[in-house]
Amino acid sequence: MADRGVGIATRVPSVHRGLPVAPPPKRGARLGNRWTPWLFLLVPLAFLAVFTFVPVADMFFYSLTDWDGLSPSPSFVGLDNYVDLFTRPQLFQVFAVSLFYLVGAAVQIVAALYFATLLSSKLRLRNVFKGVLFFPYLINGVAIGFVFLYFFQPDGTLDTVLRLVDVDPRLWLGDPGLVNTSLASVSVWRFTGLNMVLFIGAIQSIPPQLYEAAELDGATRWQQFRHIIAPGIRPVISLSAILAVSGALSVFEIPFIMTGGSNNSETFVIQTIKLAFNFNKVGLACAATVVLLGIVLVVTWLQRRIVPDERVELS
Repeated sequence: MADRGVGIATRVPSVHRGLPVAPPPKRGARLGNRWTPWLFLLVPLAFLAVFTFVPVADMFFYSLTDWDGLSPSPSFVGLDNYVDLFTRPQLFQVFAVSLFYLVGAAVQIVAALYFATLLSSKLRLRNVFKGVLFFPYLINGVAIGFVFLYFFQPDGTLDTVLRLVDVDPRLWLGDPGLVNTSLASVSVWRFTGLNMVLFIGAIQSIPPQLYEAAELDGATRWQQFRHIIAPGIRPVISLSAILAVSGALSVFEIPFIMTGGSNNSETFVIQTIKLAFNFNKVGLACAATVVLLGIVLVVTWLQRRIVPDERVELS
């Protein structure tokens, strides 16, 4: 009986009978699948190492020397350049100029949020306005510097417009009390469009049924922004804030072209460039660059700790 039962059991058709059964992957195939993503990342990682990590390592090495940028064999001085930096507080006074750009970055993010929210709605000619606002970011920074150099010059475009409303002309780039505000406003004009495009992309990723439900509940535009848009694009806002802070600490292009750092408009990067190329203190300039990199990394870390990048589930 036992043998008969076994025979019957073996003749019962299985639910998988007739279906092709894939053989288990071989060990070599498993290893190949594991290394395939790294093969695609090989070229980007190589570029990252060659053009980022290696120059940073060289910069740190030269910061420990007294290299003047010309001699083939710099002398090793250890931490003397860093001691020189931190014992000369006037080298860090230029960070006060970054406060103007930080305020400008805040204005820039608020303006970008406003335009992104407005242009994400069913507004007529919204694509035209998007192009107009994004266009300044496409212009070369050197060209922007020269354009606004003529815009702010005495009896230039700005003074001509203000004279129509009985406002006296001023030295926008010659007055130490106005020059940093004028330069920061140029940065606001240039980068608002970039942030607007980032915010528009994030807003469009929010499910549209949330807006429909909010409209049915009688929510105003401000309530929709506060409870739907702002939480939904929080990671992008955090990213924009990080980029704004790091950019404010490392401003170079606009003030260098428009004022050359004169009239109390010198930034930390302009000062570093002068140390390297005007005074031939490349080792000290490299030490200042390492310090700036450390400050940016610390500020970014603190910002991420204070405002964590959490994904908000909207329902």
